[in-house]
Amino acid sequence: MRRFLREHSLTLVFFGLFLAALVGQLFAGHAEYNERQAALGQPVLTLGSYLFSADFLVDVVENWQSEYLQFFLYVTATVWLVQKGSPESKPAGKVGLESDREQQVGRFADESSPKWARAGGWRTAVFSKSLGLVMLALFLFSWGLQWVAGWYSNNSDPLAEPMGLGAYFFSADFWSRSLQNWQSEFLAIASMAILSVYLRERGSPESKPVGTAHSTSDESG
Repeated sequence: MRRFLREHSLTLVFFGLFLAALVGQLFAGHAEYNERQAALGQPVLTLGSYLFSADFLVDVVENWQSEYLQFFLYVTATVWLVQKGSPESKPAGKVGLESDREQQVGRFADESSPKWARAGGWRTAVFSKSLGLVMLALFLFSWGLQWVAGWYSNNSDPLAEPMGLGAYFFSADFWSRSLQNWQSEFLAIASMAILSVYLRERGSPESKPVGTAHSTSDESG
């Protein structure tokens, strides 16, 4: 068990932080919601009712969809786009899908390679795109949840104009919720790409080794 915890500590710690933040959001969002309802003379909700409400769901998934969009764009864009000197980028000479030998697929795979990397054909093709495809699916799923939950929440608001699901997709509320999250994700990616050229975090694989030249790409510390 100790070995398992050590070898999976990065995932476990961040899942723990996620759950702690989610619980904190539940309590804070519940208090804010009831304050707003009381000010409008509307019924308040118990904590359990708020947990399963559209208001809580839309606040949660609007953040999820922007994160998965960020990772989908990041893992696919970095196939073709580079930032000289950033460990987040490949060297300019490796732009593109790279050769089967470099990617260890098909006849270049070894015994430790994943089964679908050795299989060839459609299975290797799908596996070669699997990370981006799953991130895209998670983005579309959570964005769809935001759409439906936001629509339901909007129509439950006594001060908002009721509208159909299709009309809500083109509403200012839906796109404001989406774009305010997207812009922060795009800024974070751009900032990480350029700042990692000139700054270091010793021991982190997201940083170059401390003494590596600023112009060196594709190095991990």
